[in-house]
Amino acid sequence: MARAHVDVQVARGEGEDGTIRIAAGPAPGRAGDDGGPDFARAVLDVAGAVLSWPVREEPGLPVAEVHDVGRAQQWLWALYGERTAGAVQACVTGEPAGVRVTADVTALAGAAARLGFGHWAARWWSASYVDGIPALEPDVLGLELAALTHWCQQLFGDFGDFGDFGDFNGINGINGFNGFLDFGGSGDGQHGHDARDRFGDQPDGCAAQLIEDHQAALDPLIQWWRAAPQSADTARHLESVLRLLDEAADGAGLDGQALRRLRSALEQHRPAGTTVDVGALFVRRDGYALAAGDPLGAGGRVIARGSGTNDWRRYPPGFVDASETAVSWTARALGARRQIEVEIVAHVAAPVAGAPLVAEVGVNGGRRTRVPLGRRDDVWTGRADLDPHGPAGAVPPRFEVEVLLPGFDPGPGGPEDRAARDAIRALVRRRLATAARPLAYDGSPHDASSGPFLAEIAAVATATEEDY
Repeated sequence: MARAHVDVQVARGEGEDGTIRIAAGPAPGRAGDDGGPDFARAVLDVAGAVLSWPVREEPGLPVAEVHDVGRAQQWLWALYGERTAGAVQACVTGEPAGVRVTADVTALAGAAARLGFGHWAARWWSASYVDGIPALEPDVLGLELAALTHWCQQLFGDFGDFGDFGDFNGINGINGFNGFLDFGGSGDGQHGHDARDRFGDQPDGCAAQLIEDHQAALDPLIQWWRAAPQSADTARHLESVLRLLDEAADGAGLDGQALRRLRSALEQHRPAGTTVDVGALFVRRDGYALAAGDPLGAGGRVIARGSGTNDWRRYPPGFVDASETAVSWTARALGARRQIEVEIVAHVAAPVAGAPLVAEVGVNGGRRTRVPLGRRDDVWTGRADLDPHGPAGAVPPRFEVEVLLPGFDPGPGGPEDRAARDAIRALVRRRLATAARPLAYDGSPHDASSGPFLAEIAAVATATEEDY
């Protein structure tokens, strides 16, 4: 966000839906063309529009697909500046169909980019035990997103408008799986259900819902702040988040013991306490470890073995370890039978039961077989017989194995997705390296380059605690 002004193109869409697109660059393009595959784009659903950013690039002004100019005018000028807001209005009322204007890089633009990236991280963070990439604590991330949402409230309109919004999960292809994800849960899921009943399922624009969903992390965050973190910048970061949470909770009329303790702590002068063990505050209680039992298969002659494809888009977050080598398989000959055995490293938060995860197996380009998977300790496992008279009988056999969740799966991605997944892992590793030595943070939430999220700082400390 170093530049104060950026040239953008404002143009009407080619369809009849009246959508107006705002994008930096010489041509308006099409939605989804910027930033690569869907998992490489951060998305926010705001009043009258959808905003998106390519996460692998430096944060800048978003691409906006404006479908309701009347609602969007409340934030267009604050995000892009007066000239851009005027150009959007001109596209509605007459010619020209497209115009190039100079947009302002505003404080709201920086905060929106950070909020969008935070929602992206909740969905696409490539947590992997195998690759040594720690998971983000969802409650810590959720509370910082609540603070940012409160700061960015102008993007979302009046509280009464929220019922018209499509939720962020739906935009990213995971609509309908909140019961599996429970990103808004508190362990037993009760806070999440209460909040959804009260506020609706709108994580993008409702800070109150995020606070109620993730308030389990309030007390640890207060302890972290009051214990005088080693970095003064981290202390300012924590205080900024906590004060925004207090304002948001007060404005929404939320109450509860944790919120009362927050207000009491903020009303007192922060004592110069001893350094806190952040890893101990946020260490997970999963007891996650690689299983040491017997292998899945026994007997038979091994025909082939190898690694499958781990396409993150084909199942919800929190199901499978994000390593590219998480999917492995072994094909065996047992007399006249041909059998495939699949073993997939589970995510630390993977559901133990009730998730119909499957492996899809193709042999020499033939009809694909779906292998039901069950959770066993740290792995998903399954096996199925293959047709001994079909393509599996060819020599040498060529196996293709992928993991997916039926009903959720958007279909296989293109060959470029492997490179994109590697780029996301590199991005995550760079951010964790930065979190290990945080950059200066000025205490304000509007600069997208102002440093890592608190959840990233905690993940580094927790990873050290767990010897990732």
